[in-house]
Amino acid sequence: MRTLGKVNAAWAGDRGEPDAGVRAALAAASGAGDPEAYLAAVAALCGARLLLPIVADGDESGDGPEVGRHAEMSAVLMRSASGESGALAFTGMDALRAFDPLARPVPCTLDEVAATAVEVDAKALVIDVAGPHLLVIEGDLIGPLAAGNRLIALEDGWGWLSVAGA
Repeated sequence: MRTLGKVNAAWAGDRGEPDAGVRAALAAASGAGDPEAYLAAVAALCGARLLLPIVADGDESGDGPEVGRHAEMSAVLMRSASGESGALAFTGMDALRAFDPLARPVPCTLDEVAATAVEVDAKALVIDVAGPHLLVIEGDLIGPLAAGNRLIALEDGWGWLSVAGA
């Protein structure tokens, strides 16, 4: 799996609190079946700090230290009933802890989560799976997000903003 870059200086002092505007956008999109609210929630996530959950993987002996034992940290994926995988991200520490109190948070952006999903062939980005408002991003949105683009509202619909240096 690819390595996430250095922590963004804009997040210095970040304590993991969710952005109220992002949470409001997710709430508006939750269960509404409204495509505009859904796209507005994705657009809100494009500028947000997210938390990617990282967990220890591979150390299953449980017998105490041994020379051959090791664990690696890896991003968490979920599988749907159909077998498709999704990369997880959370809008705040409260949502991450509700999912897994032992997961370590890695601050990141939606494009970094999307790039991770593409790398591991995940078909969805699952935001706040344990609540308070679940949002699943899938299909044609993942590729442009992984390329560093941001979804923005235009006067006549929605479009992609290419972020320089992404």
